Amino acid sequence: MTAQQLPSVRDTRGRALHDLRISVTDRCNFRCVYCMPKEIFGRDFAFLPRELLLTFEEIVRVARAGIAHGVRKLRLTGGEPLLRRDIEELVRMLAALRSPEGERLDIAVTTNGSALAHKAAALREAGLNRVTVSVDSLDDATFRAMNDVDFPLQRVLDGIRVAGEVGFDAIKINTVVKRGLNDGDVVAIAERFKGTGATVRFIEFMDVGTTNGWNLEQVVPSAEIIARIDAVHPLEPVPPAYPGETATRWRYRDGSGEVGAISSVTAPFCGACSRARLSADGKLFTCLFAARGHDLRALLRGGCSDAELEDALVGIWAKRDDHYSEIRSAQTQRPTERIEMSYIGG
Repeated sequence: MTAQQLPSVRDTRGRALHDLRISVTDRCNFRCVYCMPKEIFGRDFAFLPRELLLTFEEIVRVARAGIAHGVRKLRLTGGEPLLRRDIEELVRMLAALRSPEGERLDIAVTTNGSALAHKAAALREAGLNRVTVSVDSLDDATFRAMNDVDFPLQRVLDGIRVAGEVGFDAIKINTVVKRGLNDGDVVAIAERFKGTGATVRFIEFMDVGTTNGWNLEQVVPSAEIIARIDAVHPLEPVPPAYPGETATRWRYRDGSGEVGAISSVTAPFCGACSRARLSADGKLFTCLFAARGHDLRALLRGGCSDAELEDALVGIWAKRDDHYSEIRSAQTQRPTERIEMSYIGG
């Protein structure tokens, strides 16, 4: 079978592999209360030593193995990915890859925006297609409280402005909504980016990992979020852009853009999930809520061939049965062991 004839691998529930999310570091300069709370990730927290991180060449090998079996979207995450030294060079290496049909890959990054004003032009020049920036409040005091390192909102907004100027194909804004903390900012955030070309995606507060103090009462259902916006700026639903899209989409009836909602808690989308996640130290996870990953770094550094790496990836995906959000939605019980978002990426 030639490379052009390789089928997309499917898991036990018939879900194809389409997206690979690559964490390039477990470090972050923020201590967001829903991800890396300061009381856990303090000054003495032991992050991964550099020698345990996958090299850029190793990351490219894993990406190439995924591409041979259906991956068409690559997203760089963290931690904070822009903290990884020479991240632009990794983007350049990934942008040189092609699908078996000869098409370019869709390459994106999710960032807290703290270094975006400085990095945006170089990332775009290297081949980055899209950027997603976290903005959890437009109130500077609330924003500083949520990142818990007193980082000013304006510097992130400056990064978004520069990203718009350098011409990324798409800019998205991620807002994690937590009741009693920033849910009062929903309409203001929607209005701030309405008509700018950027799309805001409101994300239900999720129980990723075991350190963020999650409970169901803090979740603001996406239906409530959309209703609040619709009451001020009428919306209408938009069909998914592609199978397995995580966000439900809504456009403003006046034609000034759209918003999205990611409803992992109240409306799980496990049934169409097409995402695998590669940790910074080379473990492949088949679910955001997984407890354990599969060690690809040992294979890479043990001298495996590209064919053996592909076989390992296919074998992992083919056995996949993950559907945690569907289970959690029914019984709201949490496993006692789960990997943290800062390690696996969002």
